Amino acid sequence: MATPAPHETPTAPEAVTLLLVRHGMTDATGPRLAGRAAGVHLNDTGRAQAADLAARLAGLRPAALISSPLERCRETAGAVAERLGVPVTEDERFLECDYGSWTGRSLAELSGDPLWRVVQDHPSAARFPGGESLAAASARAVGAVRDWNTRLLPPPAGTAVPSPAGDGDAPAAPPVYVVCSHGDIIKAIVADALGMHLDLFQRLRVDPCSVTSITYARTRPFLNKLNDTGEGLAAGLPTPAEAGGEAAVGGGAGSRAPAPGAV
Repeated sequence: MATPAPHETPTAPEAVTLLLVRHGMTDATGPRLAGRAAGVHLNDTGRAQAADLAARLAGLRPAALISSPLERCRETAGAVAERLGVPVTEDERFLECDYGSWTGRSLAELSGDPLWRVVQDHPSAARFPGGESLAAASARAVGAVRDWNTRLLPPPAGTAVPSPAGDGDAPAAPPVYVVCSHGDIIKAIVADALGMHLDLFQRLRVDPCSVTSITYARTRPFLNKLNDTGEGLAAGLPTPAEAGGEAAVGGGAGSRAPAPGAV
């Protein structure tokens, strides 16, 4: 980007970048649908993943670091906050989908429920018994992204903004913010950014402690990275569930995920 002339006033950037982080592994991740159950904490693997994530984000100074209120997200975001020196802001709109009576049950058991096929093949019609619909969860999470984008994206081009150095030597840097959330929530946000119908969001994969990067310009979003775990390409090969044509409800455990009917 060209440096403005000495007497030019820098103009506002035209985009904001969102880094979506899924929480690290827990003992429930993969075998059970933890949902909004309290007391689900990162296990040793999850804590190691969170520390590695924080190292991967080193050097970044986000405009905001936001987390779902659930423990596994707060612990993941906390590792990032400690490394980057920024506070964590909780936002309930990035909370996990309310799976109602499905909460805490094993995926092997749930795969025999008639609703399972709806969740797999027609998720926009899925409402969990005693809980939330996937469409409602998607709407609140996408609405939260729109809200944070509006807060962080400066005024339109041509609007004068102060230079960070106060000397008019450089344009303002485009803001970046980080949101730590859950598998299905992140998939719904990505689907919206890509203009995908929610019925297609099960085609996306979001592993524990992965980073997905989306830049929101004023006219359209751009997907920069999807499901980046910092691991070798072998970690991105299909899980047993995916090889059988099934999506990981709740996000799954990535390369550690068993098939839904496995014991």
